[in-house]
Amino acid sequence: MKNSRPTGDSTDKKVRSQKSREEKPKEPYSRKSRNKPYEREEGAKRVRKDHAVRNSRGQAKKAVTQKPEPKTAVNDGTTRLNKYIANAGICSRRDADKLIEAGAVSVNGEVVTTLGYKVKEGDIVAYGGEILRSETKRYFLLNKPKGYITTVDDPQERNTVMQLMVGCCRERIYPVGRLDKNTTGLLLFTNDGDLAKKLTHPSSKVYKIYQVECDKNVSREDMRQMLEGIELEDGFISVDDVQYQGDGKDRHVVGVALHSGKNRIVRRIFEHFGYEVKKLDRTVFAGLTKKDLPRGRSRELTQQEVNYLKMI
Repeated sequence: MKNSRPTGDSTDKKVRSQKSREEKPKEPYSRKSRNKPYEREEGAKRVRKDHAVRNSRGQAKKAVTQKPEPKTAVNDGTTRLNKYIANAGICSRRDADKLIEAGAVSVNGEVVTTLGYKVKEGDIVAYGGEILRSETKRYFLLNKPKGYITTVDDPQERNTVMQLMVGCCRERIYPVGRLDKNTTGLLLFTNDGDLAKKLTHPSSKVYKIYQVECDKNVSREDMRQMLEGIELEDGFISVDDVQYQGDGKDRHVVGVALHSGKNRIVRRIFEHFGYEVKKLDRTVFAGLTKKDLPRGRSRELTQQEVNYLKMI
């Protein structure tokens, strides 16, 4: 005789479960929420939102690949105040910003401390009680003689390099960098504050060549150490090149090329090795040479030379 299963309870369970499925409304399906039935509808909304975000990102990427239309500069006849001050030969634009913030500059009689302020044509700009006027940029090269200090004004009334530049132009020009009193050679003058700042900043690494005459012969071993580098009181320093001048017979005269602009750096390098520098002459500065420029005389730079300096 075969065993028979009771059917009453199981049949009732099947009927009740079927009715519950029919009464329960269908909910949208989402892969993210299939394990959480109570979040199916909310999960489906997130999925649709994710698709929209991905589509928008894709469109954004396509938009980035397209080259933006070039902006055309609009000349409204105004000039930024810091540029106006720099063009007047007072200082660089960065230093002009400091003067503006300090309240040292006025426009039409009113002090201006707002960076980015624009000067209109006809405005009166004053600094230090003097009215500023935009000057033409001028650039001069001097072959400095011995016995002149590199400063604009000296309280001790010593000879200054500015005395050698009297009458060369009506604009107020200033020396770029400095050479000490006993050093001769090339010295640049300009009223272009931006270029002066650029040429004297350490990051520019302006190339210079000096002719050095010492009290005794310079050994090859010391020259080798100069190339490898030495430690001075203000840090490590090395030269780019050092060679005997001419045929090398006179070994107490050497040529030194370097980029450093540290104070008295050439003299300090040779003093480190026990040499006394008798004469020091800068023969090349930023690609400019002393060709056809006698000692104590100056000349104005050509436009080609100015363009070269601005590209450094």
